Amino acid sequence: MIGNPSYPTYQVFLAIGISGIISIVLMPLFIRLMKREGVGQQIRADGPQRHLTKQGTPTMGGLIILLSMLITCAILGGWNPSMVLAVVATLLTGVLGLLDDIESVAHERSLGLTPGQKMAGLIAISVGFCLYAVNVCHISPAIAFPGGFEIDLGVLALSIPVGGFTLSVPWLYVFFVFLLMAGLSNSVNLTDGLDGLAGGCTMVVMLVMAMVAFRNEELGLAIFAASIGGACLGFLWYNCYPATIFMGDTGSLALGAAFAALAVLTKTEVTSLVMGGLFIIEALSVIIQVLSFKATGKRVFLMAPLHHHFEKLGWSETKVVIRFWIISAACAAVGFALYFQLG
Repeated sequence: MIGNPSYPTYQVFLAIGISGIISIVLMPLFIRLMKREGVGQQIRADGPQRHLTKQGTPTMGGLIILLSMLITCAILGGWNPSMVLAVVATLLTGVLGLLDDIESVAHERSLGLTPGQKMAGLIAISVGFCLYAVNVCHISPAIAFPGGFEIDLGVLALSIPVGGFTLSVPWLYVFFVFLLMAGLSNSVNLTDGLDGLAGGCTMVVMLVMAMVAFRNEELGLAIFAASIGGACLGFLWYNCYPATIFMGDTGSLALGAAFAALAVLTKTEVTSLVMGGLFIIEALSVIIQVLSFKATGKRVFLMAPLHHHFEKLGWSETKVVIRFWIISAACAAVGFALYFQLG
């Protein structure tokens, strides 16, 4: 481990710096590679017309975010079962997103893998993650609410002998973790529709989650969260308007999974939903839009996700992004305050 382990705060801030530098240095090389190979983003035909100019912008920048995180974690160390689990879950979800991006680019369409294929991948990753968390990391299959209230989701657990080891399968908690991981992955994915939006909001949330992990004395998880925050910071240098690189599903799905993994491993499943409130709002806007149109034939928003609604109202892209960053920071601050009220 680099640095003096007697000063763990130093390790966390160093993770932000190292990951940010790696991301800033590698991203131009990756952009040139994507341009040379002709790998560009496919834009929705039914989206805002001014977005059509972004057609062909290099994508899959999430690969550099993940690589920066992995290199930083390898350099700083602090590895334990929880940190390994968080890194592996994030990388596996990144692979799922990469397959989606490759499918999209290969067929020159804005949609990649089918919803069923994505869901199957998320189910496999989230179930494996949950079982490892409960049986190896000894994470309690209960969810805590501010004020000390707690719900035990391990009441329907099944014990399966595997060699000399007994595997505990808490069915309700497994299902909850799947909803959390799939929900946050898709929420970040939906938020990734404007230059700098998902990257900036994720950076804010990850830095707060690093503080949560640090206070829980989980240095490995704090380094993991801080390294993602730093990688997003470096990514924003090239992703801010007008973007020269997009993170693609490779980044957005992985970042959502990383957020969910941190929420489970720090036992902040409920307060994390407040911290990532902007992601939840974006996802809810899509759900509301679809349900309203199916039920009444009318749309609640001019366009969903919500950031496109404000674009349709005439807001500039940068105004929407900066104001959503502010909302994200406010949600993260409220969630962090509620974290101190957990039992």
